[in-house]
Amino acid sequence: IRRQWFCGSAICKAAVSKGIEVISLSRSGRPSYSDSWVDQVTWLTGDVFYANWDEVLAGATAVVSTLGGFGSEEQMQRINGEANVVAVNAAKDFGIPKFILISVHDYNLPSFLLSTGYFTGKRKAESELLSKYPTSGVVFRPGFIYGKRKVDGFEIPLDLIGEPIEKFLSAVENFTKPLNSLPASDLLLAPPVSVDDLAFAVVNAVVDDDFFGIFTIEQIKEAAKSVKV
Repeated sequence: IRRQWFCGSAICKAAVSKGIEVISLSRSGRPSYSDSWVDQVTWLTGDVFYANWDEVLAGATAVVSTLGGFGSEEQMQRINGEANVVAVNAAKDFGIPKFILISVHDYNLPSFLLSTGYFTGKRKAESELLSKYPTSGVVFRPGFIYGKRKVDGFEIPLDLIGEPIEKFLSAVENFTKPLNSLPASDLLLAPPVSVDDLAFAVVNAVVDDDFFGIFTIEQIKEAAKSVKV
């Protein structure tokens, strides 16, 4: 279940590469461009609030949600929180054994920022997921996600920014650790995550029955290693 093409497409592509049958639900449906893996995904057009869950969830063994975004306070609560809560409950009602949520890093921001709809919505979704799926729910908490992002037919190479930053922060990690306790420090110091690492971490979560809980940035990268070959 996706709202943004960026993460959702990478997850679909990674899952297909590992022989997983994939159904994608989004408002945009099938992408306008054609890569070989695109033809191996079943693309459904719909809204999570009005979805035909019989069509979407029939035969599914796991649900992955990349729902999220910015906007007004009300929009952020709805997109990041309520939409994911609806999806979690639909999956639970249909007996789907696993649910995987793409959330957001636990930034050490001032409380007035963490109380905005984006963060409170994400945490509301996490809480619902972990209460309904205590031993099989997965929450990934990445920070900045980089990779090649397609917008209106144009490719934005976020990897040209994210990859060097990730390598630099990894190299100076021992020097920056003492700064982690400073308010809002991880806005600058939290390592970026490759969209491919996130996608393969999701694949790991899908295929491993013992994979559950909350995963930090470094744990996401570790989870990707065992399946990213």
